[in-house]
Amino acid sequence: MKGDVKVVVAGEGEVFDIELEEDIMKRNDELAEENRLVLDEHGVKGIDVMGAVGSGKTALIEALAERLKGKRRVAMIAGDVTTTIDADRVRRHGVKSVQVNTGRECHLDANLISKALKQLDLENTDVLFIENVGNLICPADFKLGAHMRVVVVSVTEGKYMVVKHPLIFASSNVAVINKIDLAEAMGVNPDKLAKDAKEINPKIRTVKTSMKTGEGTGEVIKALGL
Repeated sequence: MKGDVKVVVAGEGEVFDIELEEDIMKRNDELAEENRLVLDEHGVKGIDVMGAVGSGKTALIEALAERLKGKRRVAMIAGDVTTTIDADRVRRHGVKSVQVNTGRECHLDANLISKALKQLDLENTDVLFIENVGNLICPADFKLGAHMRVVVVSVTEGKYMVVKHPLIFASSNVAVINKIDLAEAMGVNPDKLAKDAKEINPKIRTVKTSMKTGEGTGEVIKALGL
């Protein structure tokens, strides 16, 4: 426990117990399906939020939590290597948060989410945001049991960020093109980033946002079916 935030920490060798199995992805997928069943039993919609450090994942969850106040009961699982910074930020919006510290691992996995779910009051939760560890590579391969996957990419990450990371866009339902208020200064075209995402995954829904101005937040809520 750090402050008032419950923290789930991977035990010694626990993550590697999954990752070093002969068929690690199969085992993770099995655990993810178990997590999905738990969420379904409690009527909770799980949303896996992925993206690089600084893309705006936490700011997006904060904005969504504010918009959903009085409409949906929101909870959060925050994934990070060591800190509780993101969980603390979202808690200020009245969101029950559990921190998962992964140590050296660059992603959350279904086993850690299973542990975190036990720390939440799912009976009084409608929407669960799972903020994955900040990068665009590792999280793509590990399903968590969420109903939807969202990838957040910022214009500040450059014009090639989407095409350089096709796997995470191929496995996502929604792509949020964030910080569009800085697009001109960065010389990056948000429409081109959205087009790149669509070329990788024709089924993905793209939304252009600015968490600074609030632009696009309502469209993200619609894209998530909230």
